[in-house]
Amino acid sequence: MNAAHLPDRSCRAEIIAVGSELLQPPRQDTNSLYLTERLAGVGIEVRGKAVVGDNRAELESMLRSALTRAGLVILTGGLGPTDDDLTRDAVAAVLGMPLVEDAAVVQQIRERFARRGAVMPEVNRRQALVPDGAVVIENRHGTAPGLWIARDAQTLVLLPGPPGELRPMFDRVVEEWLAPRTGADRVYRRLLRICGRTESEVEEAVFPVYGPWAAQAMPIATTVLTAPAQVELHLSVRAEHAAAAGARLDEATGALIRVLGPDVFSVDGQSLEEVVGGLLRHGGQTVAVAESCTGGLVSSRLTDVPGSSAYVTFNAVCYSNDAKVRWLGVSAETLAAHGAVSEATALEMADGVRNRAGAQIGVGVSGIAGPTGGTDTKPVGTVVVAVTSAQTRVVRQYRFPFTRVRNKQFAAQMALDLVRRVLLGVDPGPAFVVRP
Repeated sequence: MNAAHLPDRSCRAEIIAVGSELLQPPRQDTNSLYLTERLAGVGIEVRGKAVVGDNRAELESMLRSALTRAGLVILTGGLGPTDDDLTRDAVAAVLGMPLVEDAAVVQQIRERFARRGAVMPEVNRRQALVPDGAVVIENRHGTAPGLWIARDAQTLVLLPGPPGELRPMFDRVVEEWLAPRTGADRVYRRLLRICGRTESEVEEAVFPVYGPWAAQAMPIATTVLTAPAQVELHLSVRAEHAAAAGARLDEATGALIRVLGPDVFSVDGQSLEEVVGGLLRHGGQTVAVAESCTGGLVSSRLTDVPGSSAYVTFNAVCYSNDAKVRWLGVSAETLAAHGAVSEATALEMADGVRNRAGAQIGVGVSGIAGPTGGTDTKPVGTVVVAVTSAQTRVVRQYRFPFTRVRNKQFAAQMALDLVRRVLLGVDPGPAFVVRP
């Protein structure tokens, strides 16, 4: 292969995931996320991703389109031995390269079967068909070899679909073939996560800050994305040196935090439960959680973090009023006067679980997840969260307009965020209504 640097155009890549199964739930194309991250590390920006079924005409059309835009096209999947594995055939047709059988690949596949005490089925010979002029990439974890095809100013890389085969193969491609050819620049990223504002509210607040960045030296690309119960700010900058990129991203992060304040809960990609866990661990504090409408979701997220046994002491799902009285010590009078979904009840739930567990922080969550159970004064989606300690008693009411599952997700997120704010001693934020 040519050892010269890849041309500038090759710093733009597109990914095509091949396989009809990827068009059906619950299968997802996770390979493209991995490839995007690895490519960014060597300064190659993924400009487009696509998924196509096992249809040769559609695959050929999609490949031709990608080649009009990108210097590097990566195809994943469709390299198996069956008739519906069409990636080799489609690439050969588009590039006008005849397929020829590679005897060395046939022998490698035979030996792989022999090591398992089996005889290679003749159908596996299809995996040894190589577009004439392509370079074979050894598959050390499966039977489908990868392929590297350099044509003029463009490069195609064909990779097997199983992640366990694709990832180690692509790592070798990146380290041995791509990185030496892409020049000195790399793409550096920063991820900020925000809770307590909608996507439009975040955009309105931060656009005056990030808008001018695109025209500055070492421009920063900024993307505002919504995620379940949070908003994400993705920053990326291209630079030759990590130190310069880090300083630029630090400056940008600081400017965004000055606008968004304590609504920013993470500047390094940590999840909210990781941030809360770190605060609890650092402060030597423990937490106990009493949940009703969330059904254990808050507890599950807290304990998803390795080492959470150091600060999570006791969690209870008390769905019925009787359970709230019996296990948490919620007053029957409070329930009668205010109802299960009320500030008074949530506070007593938080106090009750904290006292029972001997924890420093207590959390109480009660609400109406839906789709039934709402009233005129407490419609579906009403959620009350309380966080208490020996020094603090904070309670907030929220209203979410989503499905049952999403209402639970939002409730758990707001509960964790309220714990975070209490631990930091910052403004807990107002109660609010989330509109669809």
